[in-house]
Amino acid sequence: MQNPEIQSLKPTQRSSLQMAFLQNPLHKKRGPFAHLFFLAAICSFFYFLGSQTHQQQSISKKSPLHCQNQNLSLKSTTTPHTRSYGFYDTPLDFSSHHSLPAPKVPKEEELLLEFCPKNFTHYCPCQDSQREKRFPAEKFFYRERHCPQSEAEKLRCLVPDPVGYRNPFAWPKSRDYAWFRNVPFPKLTVYKKTQNWVRLEGKDRLFFPGGGTSFPLGANGYVDLINKVVPLKSGSVRTVLDVGCGVASFGAALLDYNILTMSIAPRDIHQAQVQFALERGLPAMIGVLSTYRLPYPSRSFDMAHCSRCLVQWTSYEGQYLMEIDRVLRPGGYWVLSGPPISWKISYKAWERERQDIENEQIALEDLARRLCWKKIAERGPIAVWRKPGNHVHCTQKLKIGKSPKFCDSSNPDSGWYHEMEPCITPLLGVKDIHETFGGILDKWPKRLYAPPRIKTQIVAGISVEDFDEDNQLWKKKVWHYSIFLKSLPQGKYRNILDMNAGLGSFAAALSKFPVWVMNVVPYDAKNQTLGIIYERGLIGTYMDWCEAFSTYPRTYDMIHAHGVFSMYMHKCDIVNILIEMHRILRPKGAVIISDHVDVIMKLKDIVKRLRWNGQVFHSEKGPFHSEKILLIGNYDTQV
Repeated sequence: MQNPEIQSLKPTQRSSLQMAFLQNPLHKKRGPFAHLFFLAAICSFFYFLGSQTHQQQSISKKSPLHCQNQNLSLKSTTTPHTRSYGFYDTPLDFSSHHSLPAPKVPKEEELLLEFCPKNFTHYCPCQDSQREKRFPAEKFFYRERHCPQSEAEKLRCLVPDPVGYRNPFAWPKSRDYAWFRNVPFPKLTVYKKTQNWVRLEGKDRLFFPGGGTSFPLGANGYVDLINKVVPLKSGSVRTVLDVGCGVASFGAALLDYNILTMSIAPRDIHQAQVQFALERGLPAMIGVLSTYRLPYPSRSFDMAHCSRCLVQWTSYEGQYLMEIDRVLRPGGYWVLSGPPISWKISYKAWERERQDIENEQIALEDLARRLCWKKIAERGPIAVWRKPGNHVHCTQKLKIGKSPKFCDSSNPDSGWYHEMEPCITPLLGVKDIHETFGGILDKWPKRLYAPPRIKTQIVAGISVEDFDEDNQLWKKKVWHYSIFLKSLPQGKYRNILDMNAGLGSFAAALSKFPVWVMNVVPYDAKNQTLGIIYERGLIGTYMDWCEAFSTYPRTYDMIHAHGVFSMYMHKCDIVNILIEMHRILRPKGAVIISDHVDVIMKLKDIVKRLRWNGQVFHSEKGPFHSEKILLIGNYDTQV
């Protein structure tokens, strides 16, 4: 019986093949090599025939490319002026293509969401001025996060842009300038006019001269004064917490030293301090020392700072200063200016009684000593204390009753709705008084790839090998993102939010670009990795994405969500998460969502309700992997 594949050939093709075989001398010998030669000839012929057929199909512009294993259909939109990257820059179409579409009745999930009223332009769901009236003023509890609990209270509309909104100035110009229409709060320009926080130039532009309540010589001169006491240029100080940040001029000045500052302030009478900071392209979030711990792990910051932030440090058994102690790294610095520091020359200007302000400083000094801090300097308007590297001496003080008790909590890194306690977060288990609890951090930028919590395997289940693989993976992912989001490496995006930061490797891969990343670790994530992120010299916060983020509308240029929706699919309504993303994204920002293909296709249908344009792409793992990417927003990709 003849081979059916040979029978299917045209007579001329079949005759030529048979003639070539019969004339071959190996055929006459009927040896084993003859059979091998015949088999090779057959394979070569069909390979050539198949390749010709494939080329003809590829040239055809009317035939879509079919991925049979996944039943995918790709639409190529590459033009002669568009650089081609194969499937990487080609949006994917997973929808069915019937010649006779069935009549479709709009479903609830397909209806466009309406815009909120104009008075919601600067709305912060968890810092709502009306809702906070329900809560007591004691310890500023009403300034804490109070998010809407019922579905009826939650935002189900799109926050509108302010009239006359314009794209923020590009970095680094945004450090000094902002459009008034974007943050139209004239009260702050009047209230703080003499202190040079911010002033209005003309009718449409705000200028940030770098002043502040305690910065008579400007923030740069103030930071230079601190540098005489704290080694800011050495690389040992990388992460800083600024409590009561104003418009974040202190954090802006520290950028000259390659220092990253987390600036926090409550939503108060100064009107949108944090919004001004973020508009400038500086890291900030709404936060207050009140009842709950700050949303950061222990040993996060190399330095903490307060410039007349009006925190009652010695009240409530000193728990606010003990909270600073919790988040301050062993050997870290606390810098304070304003009352009661330099009270001898300033008490009249503060309109305070000399004896009262003197007693306040005495109490503050005593509390710092009981925390085992050492005061290393008081120069002009500032005083600087240093936290010990361990608590060997504190243990001795505790025995004779001169120090607050150590906290019993087994999780000092817990920072999500965890109430403060008047106790010291212990640095125990250290035998040598000269040893640093938790290990010594490398100087920046070397620490980016050498966090001690990985070396000592404090975080269970994450090895050094896992850490290295994660870094390599995210370098590939960021390179892949930059192919279809072409302005990513060019500085168009300054403020970036990573909704599920993991080990912070996404931010690390972006460190060469002029951006900063708010690394969010969900409070109930499998691995609590925020401590690792801070040890790498990056910043971030805990979060529950079933609630709103502690920021103002339009404060991030780009949002990155890797695996977020798979994590929250059965915890809360994912439409609410998308609405929150819409609230905090700037009008011409971009959203990158990477997740399982089933989740991505569900999201692609939902984002239409938010008036967003979404395109689906393959991940860097290729067309046959289940992970896909949804790119959303007014982005500059050529698709």
